[in-house]
Amino acid sequence: MERPGAGGINSSESENVSRKKEMSEEFEASTVDSLINMPFATIDIKDDYAITDVPQIKLKRNIENEQIKNDQIKKKKRQKDYQPNYFLSIPITNKEIIGGIKILQNAIIQQDKQLAKAMVSDGSFHITLLVMQLLNEDEVNIGINALLELKPCIEEILQGKHLTLPFQGIDTFGNQVGFVKLAEGDHIIPLLEIAETAKKTFQEKGILAGESRSFKPHLTFMKLSKAPWLRKNGVKKIDPELYEKFISHKFGEELCSRIDLCSMLKKKQSDGYYHCESSIVIGELESSSPAVLQKYSEDISTWPSGEKDGGEPDDAELVRLSKRLVENAVLKAVQQYLEETQNKKQLGEGSSVKIEEAERNGNDSDNNRK
Repeated sequence: MERPGAGGINSSESENVSRKKEMSEEFEASTVDSLINMPFATIDIKDDYAITDVPQIKLKRNIENEQIKNDQIKKKKRQKDYQPNYFLSIPITNKEIIGGIKILQNAIIQQDKQLAKAMVSDGSFHITLLVMQLLNEDEVNIGINALLELKPCIEEILQGKHLTLPFQGIDTFGNQVGFVKLAEGDHIIPLLEIAETAKKTFQEKGILAGESRSFKPHLTFMKLSKAPWLRKNGVKKIDPELYEKFISHKFGEELCSRIDLCSMLKKKQSDGYYHCESSIVIGELESSSPAVLQKYSEDISTWPSGEKDGGEPDDAELVRLSKRLVENAVLKAVQQYLEETQNKKQLGEGSSVKIEEAERNGNDSDNNRK
């Protein structure tokens, strides 16, 4: 019997090794075939687990960071170039207030005639609620939508009550701008709240709005900046002696009925008021009088057909035109109603005074007889 050489393998062991190798290969092939038929066989594990090349991740992050940086630069530049050209206005329509301010202006002009050019025209009297920058027609439309969204917020603040603004006394901003002061009272809180809500509403729309200084409601009647040549003539400030007689004068009360989105730069209206893009009516109205309804009907009957440059208007233009027509008609009706109410109130007060005078005269006559 022959012994195998050193380090050799006998035939039995060799057959066992070969057999094991064949079984291993058969098992591996069988396993692969089974896996191919499984539902996840076509899934790219690299994609499934979001395994990405590190350079691509860094490149993507760099692009995103660069975009954020550019956006921040643009925002800072726009804020730096911020020049308000639109504002929210509460127009002053009470004839008593307007008349009182005109008397004040005339009294100042009598003391220094060159100041006539610094006076604000009576059709422009208003309270500025908020200033903003609207650079194009799209931004103006965004501003109009923001104003419309502001209306229910104001109604919630007022809770169905009127907002009456009393004016008393005179003050200035740095002796450069003269204004009639808003008297202290319960009306201050809702007015400030409306101003803050307006600022938030417009800013949430992406509009640059507001000022660095806090909101101080005032009714401007003169500005030296309206006549820059005054400085060359030696007029560098508004002398308090010019308005000392009106320092505590009561000018009257304005029943706030609407808020307008106005342009500072566009041509003013024929009555001297600013170009108005849109308006909202605020405050609760009592049942409309027949005169108001009649006025409203007349306004509707005079609406234009809506044609523009001889062609048919598009749907957006029609919607916008319709909204403005309705708003203008309502505003005119509201204004007429308020004027009628104020006139009746003044007549009632006048009648009471006359009755009191008559009673006093009657008493005096009786005393004289005695």
